[in-house]
Amino acid sequence: MNSNQETTGFRADDGHTKPAWAGVISLSLGVFGLVTAEFLPASLLTPMSQDLGVSIGAAGQSVTMTAVVGAIAGPAIVVGTSRFDRRYTLLGLTALLILSSLITAFSSGLPMLLFSRALLGIGLGGFWAMSLALAMRLVPERLMPRAMAIIMGGVSAATVCAAPVGAWIGEIMGWRFAFVITAILGVLALLTQAITLPAMPSTGPANLGTMATVLRRPAIRIGLLTILLVVAGHFAGFTFIRPFLENVPHFGVEGISGILLAFGIGGFFGNFAGGFISERNTALSMTLAAAGIAITAFVLSFAGASPVVATVATTLWGFAFGALPVSVQSFVTQAASDEPESAGALTLTTFQIAISSGAVFGGLIVGSHGPAGVFAFAGLSALLGATLIGFASRTRLAAAAG
Repeated sequence: MNSNQETTGFRADDGHTKPAWAGVISLSLGVFGLVTAEFLPASLLTPMSQDLGVSIGAAGQSVTMTAVVGAIAGPAIVVGTSRFDRRYTLLGLTALLILSSLITAFSSGLPMLLFSRALLGIGLGGFWAMSLALAMRLVPERLMPRAMAIIMGGVSAATVCAAPVGAWIGEIMGWRFAFVITAILGVLALLTQAITLPAMPSTGPANLGTMATVLRRPAIRIGLLTILLVVAGHFAGFTFIRPFLENVPHFGVEGISGILLAFGIGGFFGNFAGGFISERNTALSMTLAAAGIAITAFVLSFAGASPVVATVATTLWGFAFGALPVSVQSFVTQAASDEPESAGALTLTTFQIAISSGAVFGGLIVGSHGPAGVFAFAGLSALLGATLIGFASRTRLAAAAG
């Protein structure tokens, strides 16, 4: 290991080092399966709640369970497995995707469903906490933006496919079969990773002290607080998007599938837009993404009864959210390239706390103020996040990371 790798975590690069692109693609396939499984309930809450005999709000807590467990599991896995070869850790996390999907598919009640989603939270949390560091182990620094674009492409593909395909499969074959498909995706990802990933032995034990050190950096604190506000708002709305589309603009299943597909396509292009802007200014990219989520959420809340408005706003919402994850990853990479696993764990924990908070607040609001009230909350929360990072981008704190 040379001094560059010791101080930054990047793969050694003597100008002739071959990047492990097959391994990077296997990570993208793994995150595609994990995010697909995470997003599926958003398009299946109605049939899931009816089949399991629980309210929509209760079924929506399957999203909360995944997020809460993921928030705890991310740092725990980084610390607890820091002495293990990262290749075997990743294979174990992918195996949890398979197990979780199968248990979800055969759930007989809410407790079994929540248990299966907790397993998914462990797999998802561990993967996201290590994804930045894993990419840095596979490619040299000069190729890192391309590697992250490939990995985040798996997220974009999942946002395109998960919700609309899940709604369609749920209508044709039942919601349980949708999770059987994610189990199959997990098997494919596991085999690909086993074949393509090189050995990635431990580079030394990670601990809570290194996370605390990273957290003391002003740019990291600003970025994490922005994530908390924006992602909480986003998932408050996204968790209950199907009930909203059913009850406000009154779309049927085919219409909902089409709109969710448009959301995913918007997210796919938003990912590339976010990457393009992040290469120039990461704080600006986060600000624009957060502002886009806020504006579209307000439009849905106050004018979403119009089918045309709901369709256009949901598509633009997907575009704005698609730009957020790659913007966040770029921001964190620049702010803490010397401690990628600790920074990744903190980012993951903040994301999952935000997701769970958004789902909880959304569940409370949907019962008292209806789906439109959820989107008013989503818009306000995202607007606060956009204001924070936008103001910070004018200071030296955010400039140091952007």
